[in-house]
Amino acid sequence: MELRHLEYFVAVADEQNFTRAAARLHIVQSAVSAAVKTLERELDARLLDRNSKRVLLTDEGRALLPRARIVLDAARDAADAVAEVRGALRGTLRLGTLTSIRLIDLPGLLGEFHRRHPGIQVQITVAPTGSQGHLTALAERRLDLALVSLPGASPAEVELTPLAGSTLDLVVPAGHPLAGRDSVAIRELAGLRFIDCPVGYGNRSVADRAFATAGVPRHVTIEITDLATSADYVRAGLGVALVPRFLADTAHGLAVLPVTDADLGWSLYLAAPADRPPSAAARALTDLLRHSADTVA
Repeated sequence: MELRHLEYFVAVADEQNFTRAAARLHIVQSAVSAAVKTLERELDARLLDRNSKRVLLTDEGRALLPRARIVLDAARDAADAVAEVRGALRGTLRLGTLTSIRLIDLPGLLGEFHRRHPGIQVQITVAPTGSQGHLTALAERRLDLALVSLPGASPAEVELTPLAGSTLDLVVPAGHPLAGRDSVAIRELAGLRFIDCPVGYGNRSVADRAFATAGVPRHVTIEITDLATSADYVRAGLGVALVPRFLADTAHGLAVLPVTDADLGWSLYLAAPADRPPSAAARALTDLLRHSADTVA
């Protein structure tokens, strides 16, 4: 059993498609197919159900997948140990991120990371299901690190490094009855139509928790995946929105009001799996992000 056979199998399992797996691995599809077939012959088991639309794991494939990830992680750690002795880190770092992050200069920080560690390739993924999707990907070993927003207690399966924070403010059209106010109480927001991200996004969790705590019903009538576009929907008269203060510059022509009597604090964290040691590349990026957060603070 070769490591590359396990690597190709994991890629196909993640992508549920041979073509996408080949593109991710930067090899031809026929090589991926041949490697998986070789692995199936060696194990005398059918690992994948193949059809024209997607590839699904069999029971045997589901049993192998977590163990294949453990083997690949161990091989990565061994390579890291040698690279650290030589003083030059190499490999791939899989980072999950969120849309509309302006609390930190992520492109600038990744640029600095690349200059320090040019041998590390950073693969960035945006989860369509927000922070919760990143937690799932971390648990399934599809990500090494993730930027997340998690109100409330920290999940036991991750370690969180705080990076930055903001507050959600109410954004309403200029002609709205609340537009002339300096602030608004959360109980006054009952019955309004809200534009928000889907369940699973950190800002949505913050808002849902605040309204539930206050005992105020809230109606989300439009769900979007890019928080920065909330103001555009408000401007079009489709509802109101709770937007982090760092996005206030997107609300030109609109009224922005603090919400009183509610905890609408929005925090950004770097999440890492708690059940396995981080790679050398993950430790290096964590140190850079932590230092950046300490400098800002």
